[in-house]
Amino acid sequence: MGCVLGQHDESGKREWAIYYLSKKFTKAIKGSALADYLAQQPINDYQPMHIEFPDKDIMALFEEEVEDEDMDKWVVWFDGASNVLGHGIEAVLASPDKQYIPFIARLCFDCTNNIAEYEACALGIRAVINFRVKLLKVYGDSILVIHQLKGEWETRDHKLVPYQAYIRKLKELFDDISFHHIPREENQMVEALVTLSSMFKVSPHGDLPYIEFKCRVEPAHCCLIEEEEDGKPWYFDIKRYIKNKEYPPEVSDNDKRTLRRLAANFLLSGNVLYKSNHDMVLL
Repeated sequence: MGCVLGQHDESGKREWAIYYLSKKFTKAIKGSALADYLAQQPINDYQPMHIEFPDKDIMALFEEEVEDEDMDKWVVWFDGASNVLGHGIEAVLASPDKQYIPFIARLCFDCTNNIAEYEACALGIRAVINFRVKLLKVYGDSILVIHQLKGEWETRDHKLVPYQAYIRKLKELFDDISFHHIPREENQMVEALVTLSSMFKVSPHGDLPYIEFKCRVEPAHCCLIEEEEDGKPWYFDIKRYIKNKEYPPEVSDNDKRTLRRLAANFLLSGNVLYKSNHDMVLL
């Protein structure tokens, strides 16, 4: 994380770095040296810096141009966020008569930004299912998640495969469901849940929609896990590979690579299998 203070030169087509600040480079390189380096780099397709920044206290709702065939469809906006303070997900439901219902959840397990986006998408879809909705349009600002759910991009991250399979099962509960990408600046509704007082326009005779806040301790796709046909625990193949370097019979090369990748995150001590996280703590 860092920032640069820049200034245009007399030509107005080049920026000079005046000051550079970075926590990552504080001990490795002086800010002035890096600033001198950045100042010498040419800028292709130059565009001037924007001196006006949006007012964070003013929020706007994403207004969609509704076609006649979509008049009866519900809409879901979702967004997820991961930072040093934790992981949060948001989803907003919109009924055909423009009733907005927000949901917020805090994820109490370690995850990436993409996992948080999938969790947020699953949160919104599950909430719509509770309303017995059959026609749905889903909007998100994550290009990766939207294109993977549309089947246009391949899902190679083994952590995201279960989420895609889980949402695919949820799709079977709808007569028509579609996924659409929108720019982040048009997804302000879910990003503005922390400022509800300025986001919602409530009539004198209306009530502010409630927020359902839950704490989730396990990934959404856990309910997809079924009992193994052979009666063995889900970690049996991982444990056997770590102990004896043995693969299940008649598995493909791709499954072998996946098993090796999964086994690298586990430690076998005696007969106890431990899962190691990012800071080397064994679970």
